[in-house]
Amino acid sequence: MTFTLVQSDIDAYKNDGAVLLKNVISRKWLDRVAGAIERDILDPGPFCHSYEPEDGQGRFHGNLRTWQNDPEFHAYCFETDLPKIAAQLFNTDKVNLLYDQIFVKEPGTANRTRWHNDQPYWPVSGQDVVSFWLALDQTTEENGRLEFVRGSHKWDRWFQPENFGEIKKGADGSGYEENPDYEKMPDIEANREEYDIIAWDMDPGDVIAFHGMTVHGAGGNYRDDIRRRGYTVRYTGADAWYDPRPGTAQPLISPDLKNGDPMNNDLFPVVWTQRI
Repeated sequence: MTFTLVQSDIDAYKNDGAVLLKNVISRKWLDRVAGAIERDILDPGPFCHSYEPEDGQGRFHGNLRTWQNDPEFHAYCFETDLPKIAAQLFNTDKVNLLYDQIFVKEPGTANRTRWHNDQPYWPVSGQDVVSFWLALDQTTEENGRLEFVRGSHKWDRWFQPENFGEIKKGADGSGYEENPDYEKMPDIEANREEYDIIAWDMDPGDVIAFHGMTVHGAGGNYRDDIRRRGYTVRYTGADAWYDPRPGTAQPLISPDLKNGDPMNNDLFPVVWTQRI
């Protein structure tokens, strides 16, 4: 089954910075991704960033660049409808994989994902940067659904990257250099009424597409009977270029590219092109 965007989806992405897309990923793909996530939890790849639970309960497992280590993640990034959907959102003739990432909050994991925008963490500039966050479980406010500040991708405000907790494993490259051009993230959580916050409950197979500059966060998983497994793939389009600014995540730095280069190499491969 092929998923096709409608114009209202594209408009919501452009205006709000995030849009819920229902039933994008089939049960077959969900099962394949779920199996790959369990393999990574048991035997994490080199960029694992599992966080210590805040109250000693639960577990928050994360990892990135898993597409390079597991064929199922690789297939998902290259073979699903997501690259084509990215091309529609960008209106571009080329889509590159930026990277993929796992976020698993086990039952009872109270860790919040603090408010942030993503692009300051990444060595990429330009407008064509999108994330697709896949729900593998029913996801609600109780177990840590994502929240977004509507329109914040248009603020042109770059917030200083911070660690998301005490890293239990994979500390290499976990710190973030201070960037003098960035500002500190305001305390959105303490002043929620001042912001236009949007969020959606999700069913397995639903995907949220959001811009690389959209400010977002997520609550803890306060359920004791359900996990919150998320798997995210990030893509870039023609209006994106390599920009290794101070403060970016070291696992995404490429020795083969220099500032201003197109995002084209083995680390950021082309996954979709317009067929003429």
